[in-house]
Amino acid sequence: MPKAFFIDTTKCTACRGCQVACKEWKGLPAVPTKQTGTHQNPPDLNPNNFKLVRFSEHMDKNGVVSWYFFPDQCRHCLEAPCKQASGVEGAIIQNPATGAVIFTEKTAQEDFEVIHGACPYDIPRLDPATRRIVKCDMCIDRVQANLLPMCVKSCAMGAMNFGERAAMLKMAGDRLAAVKKKFPKAQLCNPDDVSVIYLVEDEPKKYHEFAVAEAPGLLTRQQMLAGLASPLRRVARALRG
Repeated sequence: MPKAFFIDTTKCTACRGCQVACKEWKGLPAVPTKQTGTHQNPPDLNPNNFKLVRFSEHMDKNGVVSWYFFPDQCRHCLEAPCKQASGVEGAIIQNPATGAVIFTEKTAQEDFEVIHGACPYDIPRLDPATRRIVKCDMCIDRVQANLLPMCVKSCAMGAMNFGERAAMLKMAGDRLAAVKKKFPKAQLCNPDDVSVIYLVEDEPKKYHEFAVAEAPGLLTRQQMLAGLASPLRRVARALRG
């Protein structure tokens, strides 16, 4: 049966335990960073950070500041655009038992701009040392051994959950109904399309620019395969400073 994550951001305290646990399990090296005026560190996903807790601060018209935390990772789309855009057989595969979208060593032969541009969540990163395109693989080694993904295992607050997709959707729906009593804008992010289902209490864009996918039809398949989304995102990042 397909697997899924349910990530309840209303319970996330941004301890970054999931972020650290992911690096440790994968044996990924430390990334040099510096203070950039935010507690988010590193500033973005990179070839050595497949998981990143994003911090976003907002002030309302009454001067009340709210913090939003978003443990970002690959969504393992049910119909993965990156897989559809792949031009190398066997480079991007989808595990039939779990639904995990896995980038193999053959991604070194892919056009990174095409693969990155196909992703509506801005996830894939290029490893300059190996030329491989990398991202979260759902801890497929652990899942196949009947263990929880390392990020879920490390979450002390119960924000991260993992199991059969039907059970996670049920948990997400029940939790959403409870959260909406206090936060009317609460919603699930693209629950019908992905295997990593986020619950947010406010507008998704307040959490992260790519918290939800762009509306269907914004990009044609030809544009997606040309990787036009990727340079547009670079321009947007440059404008944000």
